[in-house]
Amino acid sequence: MGEDNTPILGDAVKGCLPYDQNMIRVYIADALLKERLALRLLLLDLNMEIVGEAADWQTTLADAPATHLDMLLVEWALLPKKMGAQSLAHLRTLCPNAIVVVLLSHVDARQQAALSAGADAFISKGELPDRVAESLRQAAASILMK
Repeated sequence: MGEDNTPILGDAVKGCLPYDQNMIRVYIADALLKERLALRLLLLDLNMEIVGEAADWQTTLADAPATHLDMLLVEWALLPKKMGAQSLAHLRTLCPNAIVVVLLSHVDARQQAALSAGADAFISKGELPDRVAESLRQAAASILMK
């Protein structure tokens, strides 16, 4: 922890942040380590707790439900191509109380497909960090209103 009692990146990486029951619990599923690290920093800045992460779909399915997450950030490209929408719907059944935010590299027809498949929101990976942060705040607000 920093001098002003704020978390620092090293704390989160080592898993040393104290549990705060008011923190939104987030699971990150993105194939690219660089993207996961950027999201991790942004989530920590928003005072959200990262409860796990995955670089592939199978790990996401196996690990995410056990974390008791409030929000799941999942990259659309991780979904199996043959069953994209069905895969997301299956994940919704495994994590029924979670807000699902789909990360898209390209906003196009995939946006509607993600929402139709059960996503609560989507974020374009090309957005500026301030816009991503605002989208995450809105998703977190919907969790708190449940």
